[in-house]
Parts: sequence; structure tokens; C-alpha cells
Amino acid sequence: MVALLNGPLPAALWLRTDLMSANDFWAEQLAAWAIPSEILAQAPTSPWIHPVELFQVDPAVPVSLNRASQIALEALPEGGSVLDVGCGGGRGALALAERAGLLIGVDHQPEMLKKFAEAAGAKKLEHQEILGDWPAVADEAPIADIAIAHHVIYNVADLTRFAVSMNAHAKYRVVLEAPRHHPLSHMADLWLHFWGLERPVGPIAEDAIAVITEAGIPAQIEFFQDGPTKVIPIEKQVEFARIRLCLPESKDVEIREILENRIEQPRELSTIWWTVK
Repeated sequence: MVALLNGPLPAALWLRTDLMSANDFWAEQLAAWAIPSEILAQAPTSPWIHPVELFQVDPAVPVSLNRASQIALEALPEGGSVLDVGCGGGRGALALAERAGLLIGVDHQPEMLKKFAEAAGAKKLEHQEILGDWPAVADEAPIADIAIAHHVIYNVADLTRFAVSMNAHAKYRVVLEAPRHHPLSHMADLWLHFWGLERPVGPIAEDAIAVITEAGIPAQIEFFQDGPTKVIPIEKQVEFARIRLCLPESKDVEIREILENRIEQPRELSTIWWTVK
């Protein structure tokens, strides 16, 4: 199901004052997700994890085309090039493999780029990997036919600079995919349960498009529902939740009980996209 943005603005957008730019509002809301220092000090390991196993792609399994991939494919010429920023294992780029000729992956984790290269190579596609954060490494990247970034924007404080740089590196179209709400929102009940900590409600995808349009980019936004991209064993779900919650292994049984009693809902995703002028 796809929906376009219309009607009253969500509540989070009303919190912004006329004196604050959309980009500053976005950055302020992201900063509110910082973990209090007294909790962070007790963490057995860093909670800011991006486990490679969550992002790697099995080249033997076709990657389904969701709405973001369809929009990207519409603008991709046969044998064209795809710049995938924050590529992870390459799920976003690999969804376009049947038409693409060159996949360019950018990521700050070497192991992610290794998985990206393996997946692209298995598809017999030309590929290039660039290590680092976008847009810090933008000068190392060629201009591609289309540029995509899946599940990246909630890690970007200066979204204006990010989007403008993406725009400068695409000939035809830029497509961003992200959850409508912050990707860690689903853990709000766990933070409240274990730490008595209320988590923020923003930013949301509507805040992101406000930043991009404020920068003079004529972007559009659509919403769609998507199921889990892969099934994660409960043991791994518990491990990842425990690390993100700054908890010791002794809490695993309690975490597992909460997770097993959850009723999983389809993820509400957004795609923000525009045609490059």
C-alpha cells in the first residue's frame, strides 16, 4: 500500500518554530536520542551497533522490489550505474541488478563493503567500493545515473549537506528509503521497562522532506508497508536488543520474554525521491 503526503501535518512538525530551520530542527531531534551518560557508562559494549549479518544479501535469493526500488528502477537506464550510499550488504543496489551495469557502494564499515562486493560479484556486475561516511568521501565517488540511500538518513545530522551532495552525484534521480519513524522507536517500551527512560517521538520522515525541500530540491514522499527483510533468530534479536539497551547478559531471559510476547506489525516505510534537474 502506497500513500502520498497530504492532509494535516503530523504532530512532530508542529514543534518547530519559525526561527528554526528544518535542518536544525532535524538535527536537534536526532540529538535527543543520545543515551544518558549514566546509562552509557554502565554499557558492557558500545550500543551503537550495525551488525553485518542484518544487512548481508544472499545473491541466490532475488531481492524483492518495494516501492523505493520501483521508483529507482524507473529512472535507471539499461546497463546504468547505481551509487548506493550507506550500502550495507547491498540490498538496495541488488534490487536493481537486472538493469544495472555498475554498482558503487559507500559505507563506513569495511566488512559491509566486503559483503557488498561479494554480492555484486556473484551477480557478475561491475562494482566499486568506497570506505567512509557520506558526504565526507563524496569527492571519491563518480557521478552515477541514480543515487540511492536506504535506511541512512536517521544517522545524518546535517541532512541538507547530505541531500545536496547526493543530488550532485546523480544524473537522473535520487531515492531515499527510511522508516517513517526513527528506526529505534520500536525499542521505546524496552527502554521504559529497563531504565524508566522515555524515548523521543521524532524526527519522522516528514521532517526529512521538509529539510530537503527547504534546500531547494523538489522532492516527493510516499509511504508503504514492508515486511521484515530477513528472519532473525530470537537469540540474535535478544543479543542485539541487550547491546543497544546497555544491559548485561543476565537480562537476556527478561528481554526474550518481552520480545516473544510482541505482536509484530508491518514496518511503515517512506521513500523520498526527486528527479535531478
